Amino acid sequence: MSKRRLVITAVARRYGVSQGWVSRLLKRYRTEGEAAFEPRSRRPHTTPAATAPEVVQQVLTLRKQLRDKGLDAGADTIAWHLTHHHQTTLSRATIHRILSREGAVTREPKKRPKSSYIRFAAAQPNETWQSDFTHYRLVTPAGRPGPDVEIITWLDDHSRYALHISAHQAITAPIVLSTFRQACDQHGHPASVLTDNGMVYTVRLAGHGRQGGRNHLEHELRQLGIVQKNGRPNHPTTQGKVERFQQTMKKWLRAQPAQPATLTQLQTLIDAFVQEYNHHRPHRSLPHRQPPAVAYRTTPKATPSTSARTDSHDRLRTDKIDKTGCVTLRIAGKLRHIGVGRTHAGTHVLLLVHDLDVQIINAATGEILRELTINLARDYQPRGTNPGHDNGPNPYFVGSGHSDVLRHHIRSGGRI
Repeated sequence: MSKRRLVITAVARRYGVSQGWVSRLLKRYRTEGEAAFEPRSRRPHTTPAATAPEVVQQVLTLRKQLRDKGLDAGADTIAWHLTHHHQTTLSRATIHRILSREGAVTREPKKRPKSSYIRFAAAQPNETWQSDFTHYRLVTPAGRPGPDVEIITWLDDHSRYALHISAHQAITAPIVLSTFRQACDQHGHPASVLTDNGMVYTVRLAGHGRQGGRNHLEHELRQLGIVQKNGRPNHPTTQGKVERFQQTMKKWLRAQPAQPATLTQLQTLIDAFVQEYNHHRPHRSLPHRQPPAVAYRTTPKATPSTSARTDSHDRLRTDKIDKTGCVTLRIAGKLRHIGVGRTHAGTHVLLLVHDLDVQIINAATGEILRELTINLARDYQPRGTNPGHDNGPNPYFVGSGHSDVLRHHIRSGGRI
């Protein structure tokens, strides 16, 4: 073995490298000197499978255009636009590498794995509608922050289709009912609705004196046989779809160069966003990144169940007849003033309510002071307007529909 070979073998064993690598390093040293020992890139001299420069530029252009419009500009969305509008197919990973290499994304800490999330969605359009409202600030003519207004949303759970979006000074129970009816007129009645526990949606968690009643929306849903669902208090993720929609909508609104100064201007922007969102924007949660309108229109729609109308609304209330001879009762979201008579002013009474049928009973004697069916067309319920019911006091009669409730009240010592 030559002296050169012995040296190469000894060096290779000493540093744990191959003899061929030592030979190549010696050859470089003879031609480059000390520079031969500097680290070198392992990148190949040619990359025939690399993404074409014009496609890379198209990805970056799409990224900027979508971000400037306030729309989602992630890799999935860019891939959808490339496929549908530019006849180019790139994988999500390739697009993400391009964006990362060009500094177009900001790295974030590792998020929870998708497998840890519990996902649910209605199986059909109109199976469940979600609703919520959010705030948006207008601007003054001088461009400074102006008054705060509110935007209500009705969203289909299955397709994420925006059914009705409108802006108002403040969201009230009558506005909730009106917007729900507008959505129904245009899209049919849903089988159920899902909302939070705001007082404009439900009074089931209301304070003293309102428990057990129904507000405008609750009364309407019951009349139509629509199931009402409410998320747990302080658990907004139950209504996650409509919450996420509102985030997307407000991001788009803030990105518009001309910010609205009036409700009319805001509504014009909202209508433009709904058109873009429903018909043109790909949705990452839908199959094949469909726009919501496609998912909503291509699947048979659910309808309310007739069995939901068979339940009754029974409750027991205590009250005291006021000096005008009336008691008040909230029915269908409105306080109804029921005339009993000034002679009974100050009398403590029980109100037995079965849907719209009401019995007013003297809490001390059990005497029925009045029996009537509520007329929803009016506030004040005068005596003598229900010929079949107002036949005068009867100390021995309590309707069979309420007898069990009354007996329980008496046994419990008059406690509700």
